[in-house]
Amino acid sequence: MGQNLRLLLIEDDSKAATLLCDRFRVDGTDIKHAADGVAGLDAARQGVFDVLVVDRMMPHMSGTQLVETLRSEGDTTPVLFLSALGEVDDRVAGFAAGGDDYLTKPYAFAELQARVIALARRSEAGQVTQMQLADLRLDLLAREARRGDTKLDLNKREFDLLAYLLSHQGQIVTRDMLLQNVWNYGLDTQTNVVDVHISRLRGKLDKGFDLALLHTKRGQGFVLQADI
Repeated sequence: MGQNLRLLLIEDDSKAATLLCDRFRVDGTDIKHAADGVAGLDAARQGVFDVLVVDRMMPHMSGTQLVETLRSEGDTTPVLFLSALGEVDDRVAGFAAGGDDYLTKPYAFAELQARVIALARRSEAGQVTQMQLADLRLDLLAREARRGDTKLDLNKREFDLLAYLLSHQGQIVTRDMLLQNVWNYGLDTQTNVVDVHISRLRGKLDKGFDLALLHTKRGQGFVLQADI
């Protein structure tokens, strides 16, 4: 499963983080690292991951605060907490914050890897296949989009773009976020590919409907929401 696994490690111990990243990459895991809670929250919001591995105690924002924030925003990505705090009350606090598993330091890498894979598989089994906003419905398995009874004629890129926007509904999504997560590009401020596709998608999504869903926030990005 490692070759398809997208993992975000949020850990302020740079030595431990480097070691874990190297070990996970051996089997092809796509792992990204954030060095503190604030950076981790930003990375989790911008990317799409199968599992988050989060250190409990970090500067600027604790692991529990980070996960509580993500859960309040509707992010259901499985979370495994890493912590030197191993008492029952500590583990309970981790689960209460929205964690799915809890591993006490020191730990064996094999156990961490096994737990991460188990969380990813559990998430796959309960993977969301339908998304909705107002009268807009996306069927991710059938790759079909509808507004009310009207089927939207979207090509693959437009569908992927709409799915990403819908998964972040109510949040401002920047051009860089779309380039990285829909096109898998590096940062390139010279291309207008995002604006072209947003314009085409808006024409198919909103034209002829009373309620506009796709909005441009000048100088910031785009937001998909029913009330503006």
